Amino acid sequence: MVARKRWVGLLLALVGAIGPAPGVRASDAPSAEEIMQRFHEAMFYAGRDMKAKVSMRLVNRQGQERGRTMTMLRANASDGRNQKYYIYFHQPADVRGTAFLVWKYPDKDDDRWLHIPAIHLTTRVAAKDRQSSFVGSDFTYEDISGRDVGLDRYELLREESLGDKACYVVESTPKETSVQARKVSWIDKTTFLPLKEESYDPRGRVLKVFTAEEIRPVKGRPTIVRRTMRDVQSDHYTEVVFESVDYDVGLEDGLFAERYLEKPPGKWIH
Repeated sequence: MVARKRWVGLLLALVGAIGPAPGVRASDAPSAEEIMQRFHEAMFYAGRDMKAKVSMRLVNRQGQERGRTMTMLRANASDGRNQKYYIYFHQPADVRGTAFLVWKYPDKDDDRWLHIPAIHLTTRVAAKDRQSSFVGSDFTYEDISGRDVGLDRYELLREESLGDKACYVVESTPKETSVQARKVSWIDKTTFLPLKEESYDPRGRVLKVFTAEEIRPVKGRPTIVRRTMRDVQSDHYTEVVFESVDYDVGLEDGLFAERYLEKPPGKWIH
């Protein structure tokens, strides 16, 4: 009996030295929900507010390109998780003056407005359209301002390296019917930013692939300054570059009003 206990003890010690099997969460690892909460915090909530000058390059399978340049403003609520976004397009000429406004809520559908100056139209973007293309790009409206964490179920699939970065690999499955049946995200263990994401359609085929091409610190906050979204099925991709970005610039809440869709706030949009 003593010998048997000794062998059991040795086996348990050996298993502990090897560590958990692939795909099994270590006891000290955060849960999938905690990882995704921290991902959203790092990706969409850095600083009290944010101002960025952004360029967008849309490329089709023939290599033909279209460009966009825009200013993006974002402010967090002083309490709670509400946010407001304002995006104004500078170029090209056919989209100049187009403006997009989001009032984001964690516990209900977001309010979204789009102003199209060419036809003098300001319209609400319905909640059901949140996964539609954002101004013809491979990013959706939801990709721009973030998807509410509570809309999905999460599972930590495994932990692995992507390049030289250690990552949590998390699967997200929508609680309701969606264009994307599931998404797999590689989340950097250090920054909690997404380094790669693969979205799948209901038939299990890869739909889109997101990659973070460049990350650098801005006021001490790791920031994805170059990112790409590729539509695998159409062989079309969109590259987004933050040419300049700053946090805690002092944006007033009044900037995020519907009236500024037609007349942008000159102090911040130039």
